[in-house]
Amino acid sequence: MSDKISGRKENHSKPVIGISSNVMVEKGGLFPGYKINYINKDYVDSVIASGGTPLILAFSTDIELIRIQVDMLDGMILSGGHDVFPPNYGEEPRPKLEEVFPDRDSYDFMLLEEAKKRRIPILGICRGAQVINAYEGGTLYQDLSYMNNEELYKHSQGHDPRIKTHAVNVERDSVLYKAFGEEQARVNSFHHQAIKEVAPDYKVTVKAGDGVIEAIESKSYPFLVGVQWHPEMLIKDHEDMRRLFELFIKECSE
Repeated sequence: MSDKISGRKENHSKPVIGISSNVMVEKGGLFPGYKINYINKDYVDSVIASGGTPLILAFSTDIELIRIQVDMLDGMILSGGHDVFPPNYGEEPRPKLEEVFPDRDSYDFMLLEEAKKRRIPILGICRGAQVINAYEGGTLYQDLSYMNNEELYKHSQGHDPRIKTHAVNVERDSVLYKAFGEEQARVNSFHHQAIKEVAPDYKVTVKAGDGVIEAIESKSYPFLVGVQWHPEMLIKDHEDMRRLFELFIKECSE
């Protein structure tokens, strides 16, 4: 990517990939109420397996700290987590909305803004795809039941996350097609929300057969992709998801 603003790889051979983190509050044990800043290990393992150096990004809403962290990066992953707070995409909460964390939205929005300023590759996963769409002016279904679709698939699988459960259709003119090499794929699924109105300057590149949007990509940014499934949970057992991560890391290396 010739237009990426980066001088960071002069000091290391593997691209540094920032991974947005989450905050969990202990509800029992020795330290009830204690806050833990964490990320699921699959994200870290997937970056390492694909040739990158993972860097877990500290949770903060301090813009200066956000900028310092993003300045270290060659690419960024926006990870999964809570529901996006509806006022952040112009709606009020509806009955089936689940737990929200508005400060997490602020953190992710700042990370996204600063990463875009530096033109580094960005991959949004599950909530991360929804964050991208909301930040860029799109909207979300607060629950899939609000689609009023009698043909709706089961999008919150009760199975091992390494199992692909439903099929998706992939547009040829897309980053995802470059990774998969096919117009159909199969993914895992752990979400009850979904993209509704797609943000301006974005295109839908993967859809499930029931009409649920499974991936979006920027029309103008070199590599800005959001996927609704969890490829980091599939990389060890599925070659197509490994290729997706390898393509992302390759973009971060250029």
